[in-house]
Amino acid sequence: MSVEILLVLAAALLLDRIVGDPDWLWRRLPHPVVLFGAAIGWFDRSFNRKRLGDDALRISGAISLAALLLLSAGIGLLFHRLFASMGLVGLLFETVIVAVFLAQKSLGDHVMRVASGLRKDGLAGGRKAVSMIVGRDPETLDEPAVCRAAIESLAENFSDGVVAPAFWYAIFGLPGLLAYKMLNTADSMIGHKSPKYLYFGWASARLDDLANLPAARLSVLLFAAGAWLRVDRRDARNALDVGLRDHGLHRSPNSGWPEAAMAGALDVQLAGPRLYAGTLVSEPMINGAGRATATVPDIEKAVHIFYAACAALMITVVFLVAVPSFF
Repeated sequence: MSVEILLVLAAALLLDRIVGDPDWLWRRLPHPVVLFGAAIGWFDRSFNRKRLGDDALRISGAISLAALLLLSAGIGLLFHRLFASMGLVGLLFETVIVAVFLAQKSLGDHVMRVASGLRKDGLAGGRKAVSMIVGRDPETLDEPAVCRAAIESLAENFSDGVVAPAFWYAIFGLPGLLAYKMLNTADSMIGHKSPKYLYFGWASARLDDLANLPAARLSVLLFAAGAWLRVDRRDARNALDVGLRDHGLHRSPNSGWPEAAMAGALDVQLAGPRLYAGTLVSEPMINGAGRATATVPDIEKAVHIFYAACAALMITVVFLVAVPSFF
């Protein structure tokens, strides 16, 4: 974790918070994650064959994932060496690359559109907006369920869309960042438990769980810091208490941490029974003692806490830069 990498990370967090993912750019150029998806799709079509047995599919999926991670890490290393030879200009280029793989502004904007949709167009507007960020059938959601879905998506994606990329870049630089984003994209595409991917995507799902473990736990501290900065100390304490107590109520080994922390900060119930692709996922409510009905103001408060948590992350990075100067 070099000072140079931390400086780039701090600048990238600031750049992403201000600029985000400009639509005009990605309408003209393919986003790197789209290219990652194309590579994953090629391996899926080439090596996920029905005639293979379960164990062979596991091995095929693991080898495919290893190749994808090596490819992405290798590209990251090449870019890093290229930028290192360019001096200050190279640092600026690397800052832009890192910012592309962060999701502060874009995530906050998408979630706020749910609140705006509910206020402007009622339930139909909220359902349309939330369908862009969650995998649930929006037609099965009433207004409190739309609000919960938006808040849960915000909390979960803070962990794997902001904290985890920042963490792996800080540890391993561009190779670590690109490898993480390749892994996270693979988990989204082939890591689910459908009949087609139960075995081929097994390695992607398990390794993604492992890679997101540090960020999920850090997100509890950052949400608590965000609640303290934006709201008050009581909400910060609730974020910590509920995050540590109720994270295990979620079926995911990682998603429960940020969702429970956000539930505590808002004093609202999250998760619980819900439909995915027509299948009922039955889980207990996180923060069962909290308010049962989530509202539009809860979405807006969650976004404020989210942005404050992002600020806390950047402050932490700047602090780590400054620490060596005191010794």
